[in-house]
Amino acid sequence: MAVHLGAQPWLPRYARVIVGVDRAIQKLTRGRFTLLTATGLPELMLTVAGRKTGVLRTTPLLCVPHDGGWLVAGSNWGNPAPPAWVHNLSAANEASVRYRGTGSAVSVRVAEGAERDEMWRVLVTTWPNYDLYAERIEREIPVFVLMPK
Repeated sequence: MAVHLGAQPWLPRYARVIVGVDRAIQKLTRGRFTLLTATGLPELMLTVAGRKTGVLRTTPLLCVPHDGGWLVAGSNWGNPAPPAWVHNLSAANEASVRYRGTGSAVSVRVAEGAERDEMWRVLVTTWPNYDLYAERIEREIPVFVLMPK
């Protein structure tokens, strides 16, 4: 159901509302319950400093647990521009995540080349709509590897 809903071209128009509701649910449940986990999909809360302000920003993201860490894609629901967190995460060497109610400091790197292709295949097994999003836009969707420190 979630994958079908995520493929709808009108869904990005409601992204702010959906993210706002998800943040409220996570706050109330101390990160143990999210909209995505209710559908069986993995989600984390990413906290990273703003590249210009240094202010910590927290964003709920679909993630894929992989090799002891997490993969996240800067798809922005298939919108032409990347989400703001991509710029902040690209400029950071570290961030923190809250996954299933547990926080971790993480190192950050962008997967490139053959590694990106491999990580993309891993991401698509969890969220097939990433391929659909990539078809809708001209930019390459960045793939981030987050590893606990």
